[in-house]
Amino acid sequence: MSNAKFTVEMKETHTILIPDMLPIHFALIAQILRQHGYNVEALTTNSRNIVDEGLKSVHNDTCYPALLVIGQFLDALKSGKYDPDKTALLISQTGGGCRASNYIHLLRKALDRDYPQIPVLSINFSGLEKDGGFSITPVMFLKMLYGVLYGDIMMSLYNACRSHEIKKGSSKSCLEKWQGIISEAFKDRTYTKTKKYYKAMLEDFSGIELDGINRVRVGIVGEIYVKYSPLANNRLEDFLISEGCEPVVPAFLDFCLYCAVNTVNDGRIYNFKNKSTRLFGIGYRLIYRKQLEMVRIIKEHGRFDPPHDFEQLRAYADKYMNQGVKMGEGWLIPAEMAALAHGGIKNIICTQPFGCLPNHIVTKGMARVIKNAYPDANIVNVDYDPGATKVNQENRIKLMLANARKG
Repeated sequence: MSNAKFTVEMKETHTILIPDMLPIHFALIAQILRQHGYNVEALTTNSRNIVDEGLKSVHNDTCYPALLVIGQFLDALKSGKYDPDKTALLISQTGGGCRASNYIHLLRKALDRDYPQIPVLSINFSGLEKDGGFSITPVMFLKMLYGVLYGDIMMSLYNACRSHEIKKGSSKSCLEKWQGIISEAFKDRTYTKTKKYYKAMLEDFSGIELDGINRVRVGIVGEIYVKYSPLANNRLEDFLISEGCEPVVPAFLDFCLYCAVNTVNDGRIYNFKNKSTRLFGIGYRLIYRKQLEMVRIIKEHGRFDPPHDFEQLRAYADKYMNQGVKMGEGWLIPAEMAALAHGGIKNIICTQPFGCLPNHIVTKGMARVIKNAYPDANIVNVDYDPGATKVNQENRIKLMLANARKG
């Protein structure tokens, strides 16, 4: 298996590609890495060829997100746009029981035949892999955390407005304006002035002229990659808007807090304390405090719905499932379903990728329990895999929407 190393010298010569998942967030994170000397490009390609490349290079029993991530990298390399001798690939490793932590080995194996010279870098905070030429400094980590916060509020405001905008493209223009402003804030170190930027963002998005129509609101939950990636979910948010709905996507910060608190929960459940439980406990409290700030400011503004309070999500989880169930997205999925239903968003799509066993068990297993608690909840599971057609997926969603409008 190829294991080419990324050296310090490569920082000056190599382009680092990162896969598609959260378009708004990853654009900010790519910009942060560029400001620290790395030439980074976030891939936004979206074609059937990506699936075909993944099928050729990854065992077909491997989960759909792995197939797409690896397929997208290989599609980019074969496009001729990038010099293989001056290209590196960056992939995340979350740790825990999810196979996502092993994508990096599958990717290296896929590169073996044609691109053994290409280094594969890991971005992780679990100590899984380290590379001498690439490292996330404390300052970079802090900026990325703020990038997640800003990405979450922009994603939420953008989705809330673009389904109602009277002048087509006005929400996109406002989003692009704020992506530019926040990118500059990371340069001049004013990015920590979150209150100032949140309030200004809320005012700007409030200025977009909306139609005032009471549209069906649809929550999206499920496996982390398929839930957010337009490539993986066949541009689900765009499809819902084309059907006259307003998509509601939970904050990415929830998943970050979920990962942090799971380490703390392990110590509590199995009665141990170590450096990891202490550090993740401190990190959890600091990040949660920043989330509460955002929630408070959005509530005070009064025009838009704030993201879920993560401690309330944990309380919802405790009603239905022990927080020790943490494989994949574990207890977070039923917690988000319950929070959406409790908040009046009764129509929920659970995105189900092929090969993600924990996600299928937790989501399909808990959907009935959530429906029992909220009898008017309208929950549909949609499968995403190499053989599932977009037409079948959309027809399944249209049936759910027909029931929603009837209700």
